[in-house]
Amino acid sequence: MHAALLYFDEESRPAERLASVTGIEAHVVGCHRFPDEELCLRLPDIDLPACLVIYRSLDRPNDKLVELMLLARHARERGVERLVLAAPYLAYMRQDTVFHPGELVSQRLVGGFLAELFDAVITVDPHLHRIERLEQAIPVRHAVALSGAAPLAATIAERRSDALLLGPDAESLQWVESAASIAGLAYATCTKERHGDRDVDITLPDLTIAGRRIVLLDDVASSGRTLARAAERVLAAGAASVDVAVTHALFAGDALQVIRQAGVGEIWSTDTIAHESNVAYMASVLAQALEQVLGEVAGGG
Repeated sequence: MHAALLYFDEESRPAERLASVTGIEAHVVGCHRFPDEELCLRLPDIDLPACLVIYRSLDRPNDKLVELMLLARHARERGVERLVLAAPYLAYMRQDTVFHPGELVSQRLVGGFLAELFDAVITVDPHLHRIERLEQAIPVRHAVALSGAAPLAATIAERRSDALLLGPDAESLQWVESAASIAGLAYATCTKERHGDRDVDITLPDLTIAGRRIVLLDDVASSGRTLARAAERVLAAGAASVDVAVTHALFAGDALQVIRQAGVGEIWSTDTIAHESNVAYMASVLAQALEQVLGEVAGGG
């Protein structure tokens, strides 16, 4: 089944890297914003194939979810038989239960919305702390959750071959452990106590920090406060240096400034979200999964 890939201009580099590895034709979607914030999308002048891949990472997600609805429904009207979403960052996954009375469980609601639009969803390191599999959040047959640990591990091994990998909290253990195994590095995790979105306390693990080069590794940097507090603690404990490696470079608001002011040297991220810190590319990891999914959806599997 012939396929094409659509992407938006601000994600041209990672999307075109993915298209190059897979050999899929890639086309940019035009987007105009009216004064009242309504969106007007423009497709390239091509015949839409039977199978269409839409590349859209869902950081700052609210407008992007509307874009996906417009594109997916238009594609179906134009006769597209199979729709695949490549969303390296997947939004609305952290609200996976009711933490306070009356809250909506957005993971299930947004997951259901995406399942209505797409036949397959591919993402990287989604927030799945209370469920085991992505299809429990997005009920489609092909729901693929990949990891950014290997590309980050390669970057760390190249730049800090003697580092101690440190996760800022217990939830980061899965990524730290995986990256440490790939890079052949020692690792540990801190303990975090959260008091609010931007108020956290960090306790270091019981091991020697003094004189060591530390790399803080996590799946996402959002407000930056957790990584900043962890950096302050390891530097106070005598670390020779501290750098940061994350899969998803959200860096909301003043997050990047906060992290740097805490004493962090280098900041490395994958290209799941386009950012100046991108050094670890996900194209080969995404391509392998995409090729498998395309083969299965083309065969009706």
